[in-house]
Amino acid sequence: MMVSSPLSGQRPAGPPRLPTPPTGWPIGSYGTYREAQQAVDYLAENEFEVSDVTIVGVDLMLVERVIGRMSWGRVLGAGAMSGAWFGLFAGLLLGMFAGQGAFALQLVTGLVLGVLFGLLFAAIGYGMSRGRRDFSSASQLVAGRYDVLCQPRTAEQGRELLAKLALRPPATA
Repeated sequence: MMVSSPLSGQRPAGPPRLPTPPTGWPIGSYGTYREAQQAVDYLAENEFEVSDVTIVGVDLMLVERVIGRMSWGRVLGAGAMSGAWFGLFAGLLLGMFAGQGAFALQLVTGLVLGVLFGLLFAAIGYGMSRGRRDFSSASQLVAGRYDVLCQPRTAEQGRELLAKLALRPPATA
């Protein structure tokens, strides 16, 4: 299916392949992504053409939540664990191609070498940081609000449906 574009005449339908600003008219604005998602679900339940709809996060911010303090014990423990998983995987692969009776040896060898290399690389990485970042954290990109946009041909119908949704009493959990 092709749709017309004011610049090039024809373009393929579906999401754009390159980063492109969203288009459409605002038909709703919500404080959380979950609320915006519920609005689009409501539109879909009412057989609205949801392919005309876009959810846009506005006023983006990067939120970094500090999880805990880093220490040599935590760093080495995490390095040993990640090395163990990789070592088990490598030992499993090597053990599949080993002769009879060598499977367990390959698995244990992979595990031990994985732990040792995990410890080594974790220690080198943490030692090189020289205490500049002695905490662990998780980052998340969040928006101040989420707007639901709709293509002009169906925007009025979408606004009417979302107005009905807003008038419904809140669901009890």
